[in-house]
Amino acid sequence: MLLLDRTAALRIPPLWRLGFRPFFLAGALFALVAIALWGVILAGLLPTWQPPGGVLAWHRIEMPFGFGLAVIAGFLLTAVQNWTGRPGLSGWPLAGLFALWCLGRLAWFVPLPVALLAVLQLAFVPVLAWVLGRSIFIARQTHNYPIPGVLMLIGLSQALSLYGLACGEPELQRRGVLAALWLIAALMGMIGGRVIPFFTQRGLGRAQPFPARPWQNWLALAATLLIALSLAAGQGARPQPLWALPYLLVAGIHALQLWRWRAGGIWHVPLLWALHLAFAWLVLAALGMAAWHLGLLAVQSLATHALTVGAMGGLILAMIARVTLGHTGRPLQPPRSMTWAFVALHLGAASRVLLAPFGSHALWLAAACWSLAFALYLKDYAPMLCRARVDGHPG
Repeated sequence: MLLLDRTAALRIPPLWRLGFRPFFLAGALFALVAIALWGVILAGLLPTWQPPGGVLAWHRIEMPFGFGLAVIAGFLLTAVQNWTGRPGLSGWPLAGLFALWCLGRLAWFVPLPVALLAVLQLAFVPVLAWVLGRSIFIARQTHNYPIPGVLMLIGLSQALSLYGLACGEPELQRRGVLAALWLIAALMGMIGGRVIPFFTQRGLGRAQPFPARPWQNWLALAATLLIALSLAAGQGARPQPLWALPYLLVAGIHALQLWRWRAGGIWHVPLLWALHLAFAWLVLAALGMAAWHLGLLAVQSLATHALTVGAMGGLILAMIARVTLGHTGRPLQPPRSMTWAFVALHLGAASRVLLAPFGSHALWLAAACWSLAFALYLKDYAPMLCRARVDGHPG
């Protein structure tokens, strides 16, 4: 049972009442601005801006550690309140954590020594992990113990990337980023494995829940962690047939889960098909990496972008669209424009993964679709995030 001082909670400005509000808003805005800026850079329209390590290092590091971690933080800071029955972070402590995230993003745009840039970048994850871990451990929720641990591994991957930046070693940067992406995939598999069947049951009005297979979630988590650690160590950074096995295992488990969650009405509910389609991109990304290790795919980045654009971007957009509605007291009926946002996001993913080998126009289409998707989210959801719940409750 959640114990909350209602009067004190309602005195907090709406934006700082719960973690999803500032972090979903900033994450979506960052997704829009960062990819738009990346497009401007690729077009040669901003030749004077050279962040430490170059623009590729900025793009490579900021998408998982800036965009990805913002939305992960917003979701987990909100969910941990429901999981543990303890009040979530709010008010000045939430604003302070958010300020740490902002400092890491802004640090690229001022002339700072790389060491100071690294300090500003690395401060966010340990604090986030401590806040979440404290609530989880006090509540003795053993099934959630891996979450702060995975977050700390993401922080270590970020440190490896920034060490590579400081040393002028792009390969170390790349190893850290790839490890972080598959650690994020581990969180997506773990949390998606819980919430997607639940959301599907609720969204379709099913009386019976989908049968649970916790061992599948744990096995997929273990295999994905093995993948991430191998990438950080440089063991899976070159095609080796043996390393196809954990990717095939991850793909197989998640494909079985999708098959178990199937239901005819999914494709009539945008908030559901968007989740299922994003999870399918996770399967495709793992299969793509397996194919690369087996010599069947020439370009690893196609599999990586299936993970980042299709799975991570798609799951994030679907989750923030649903969670925002539920936690602002609204019916789970998104604005009609969100259907087009989901279509645009997945069209952009298909363009980046399937069409990119055939010409650079696919990159521009992917960037435009991604930016449109998050712009549509912000158009309708930014006011919801900045205003009090419509039912008058805190949160």
